[in-house]
Amino acid sequence: MEIEKERIAVFIDADNAPAKKIDMILSELAKYGVVSIRKAYGNWKKASIKGWEDVLHDYSIQPVQQFDIVKGKNATDMAMTIEIMDILYTKNIDAFCIVSSDCDFTPLVLRVLSEGKSVIGFGERKAPSPFVNACSRFLFLDDPPKPESNGAQGTKQMGKALKSDTKLMNLLRNAIDSEQDDDGWAYLGRIGSHISNQASFDSRNYGYKKLGDLIRAIDIFETKLVGGDQLYIRDKRRVKSTGKVE
Repeated sequence: MEIEKERIAVFIDADNAPAKKIDMILSELAKYGVVSIRKAYGNWKKASIKGWEDVLHDYSIQPVQQFDIVKGKNATDMAMTIEIMDILYTKNIDAFCIVSSDCDFTPLVLRVLSEGKSVIGFGERKAPSPFVNACSRFLFLDDPPKPESNGAQGTKQMGKALKSDTKLMNLLRNAIDSEQDDDGWAYLGRIGSHISNQASFDSRNYGYKKLGDLIRAIDIFETKLVGGDQLYIRDKRRVKSTGKVE
């Protein structure tokens, strides 16, 4: 029996997203389901969004013209918001994707989430944290740092930078604390599930393809393999506090 895939609608703010990343965006969405609606909004008379105009036909993206009614005001955001709300109530869509770096979409994301739909966001690192954090998952379109290409010293510096990220460290530690066994070990898969239920986290935003690689780069965590392929994590602080070492 064929498994039904999620139906996804993509809405692109052409004024605030790089067209060169469209391959990456659609490839990522293919992991979740089928993209049945693809729309890009902007004033197509502007030379600044010529890049999007060049890829519309190749990727079956419907352009939606939105004139700048008042100078300095972005009418594109309002047009996208209206259509997303319309589709939310009139179409059978499981997930919405918003491609933008504009924080004006934060209330919209929260509204869509309240209807039990997921929201996948794509944007540049300039995207405000309220918008990023509101999404079910958010991927940055900027190229992340590549710690593995900088040698041992570069990897060490990256690990130090990760440890100074209070939000990241709290997220990882809380997930491990929630999923750990009596000896403090937590299965990586359950850690990832726990994090995804509360934050728009993705290890690729930190320059690591996998969550396990990110955790390994932070030397305050211990790791071990069970059964050859199951990775378990433990916070070294727990060992110090209990005095128990395996």
